[in-house]
Amino acid sequence: MYRTKIKFAVQLLLLITATSLTTSSALAFDRSGPELPAQCGSIRVPEGNKLAFHAYARGVQVYRWNAITFKWDFVAPVATLFAEENYFGEVGMHYVGPTWESKSGSKVQGSRVPGTGCTVDTTAIDWILLAQNRVEGPGVFNSVTYIQRVNTTGGLAPSTPGATHGEQQEIPYTAEYYFYRADRPTKD
Repeated sequence: MYRTKIKFAVQLLLLITATSLTTSSALAFDRSGPELPAQCGSIRVPEGNKLAFHAYARGVQVYRWNAITFKWDFVAPVATLFAEENYFGEVGMHYVGPTWESKSGSKVQGSRVPGTGCTVDTTAIDWILLAQNRVEGPGVFNSVTYIQRVNTTGGLAPSTPGATHGEQQEIPYTAEYYFYRADRPTKD
């Protein structure tokens, strides 16, 4: 009974979110996903996939200083996912993997699709396309096939060298994540 209530609440939240979204100057939202700038064609989701969920993320990109290569290595994202643009209505979290986990426990792990990505803002991390590697548990992330990261702010590696090998820095970022499912999921 409790899981049924949570499932209904998540579905209701998704319906409210989908109907209350507005157009922003950076991208427009409709049932097929964001309207991508011309330079971002490589992150278009393949035909046969439909938008299932949309979330706003706010958190940090974690970097570690590598004194051997003299560069900052990406470690992991650490972010909270929200249903609304003003970071209201927490729906889950985003962390190493990269993994997205809903408050109801469903998870999707993805990896960047080779050859994809675009820079829309030189002061922010790239917009990218990820393909699902693994899903876990019933819920909003069940059967997700692709994830788009768009409308990013911040999150770039530090521009100055670290003081010591292994030093970590957390760089604030925001993004929108669009989650897709196959029109006709395949049976195992």
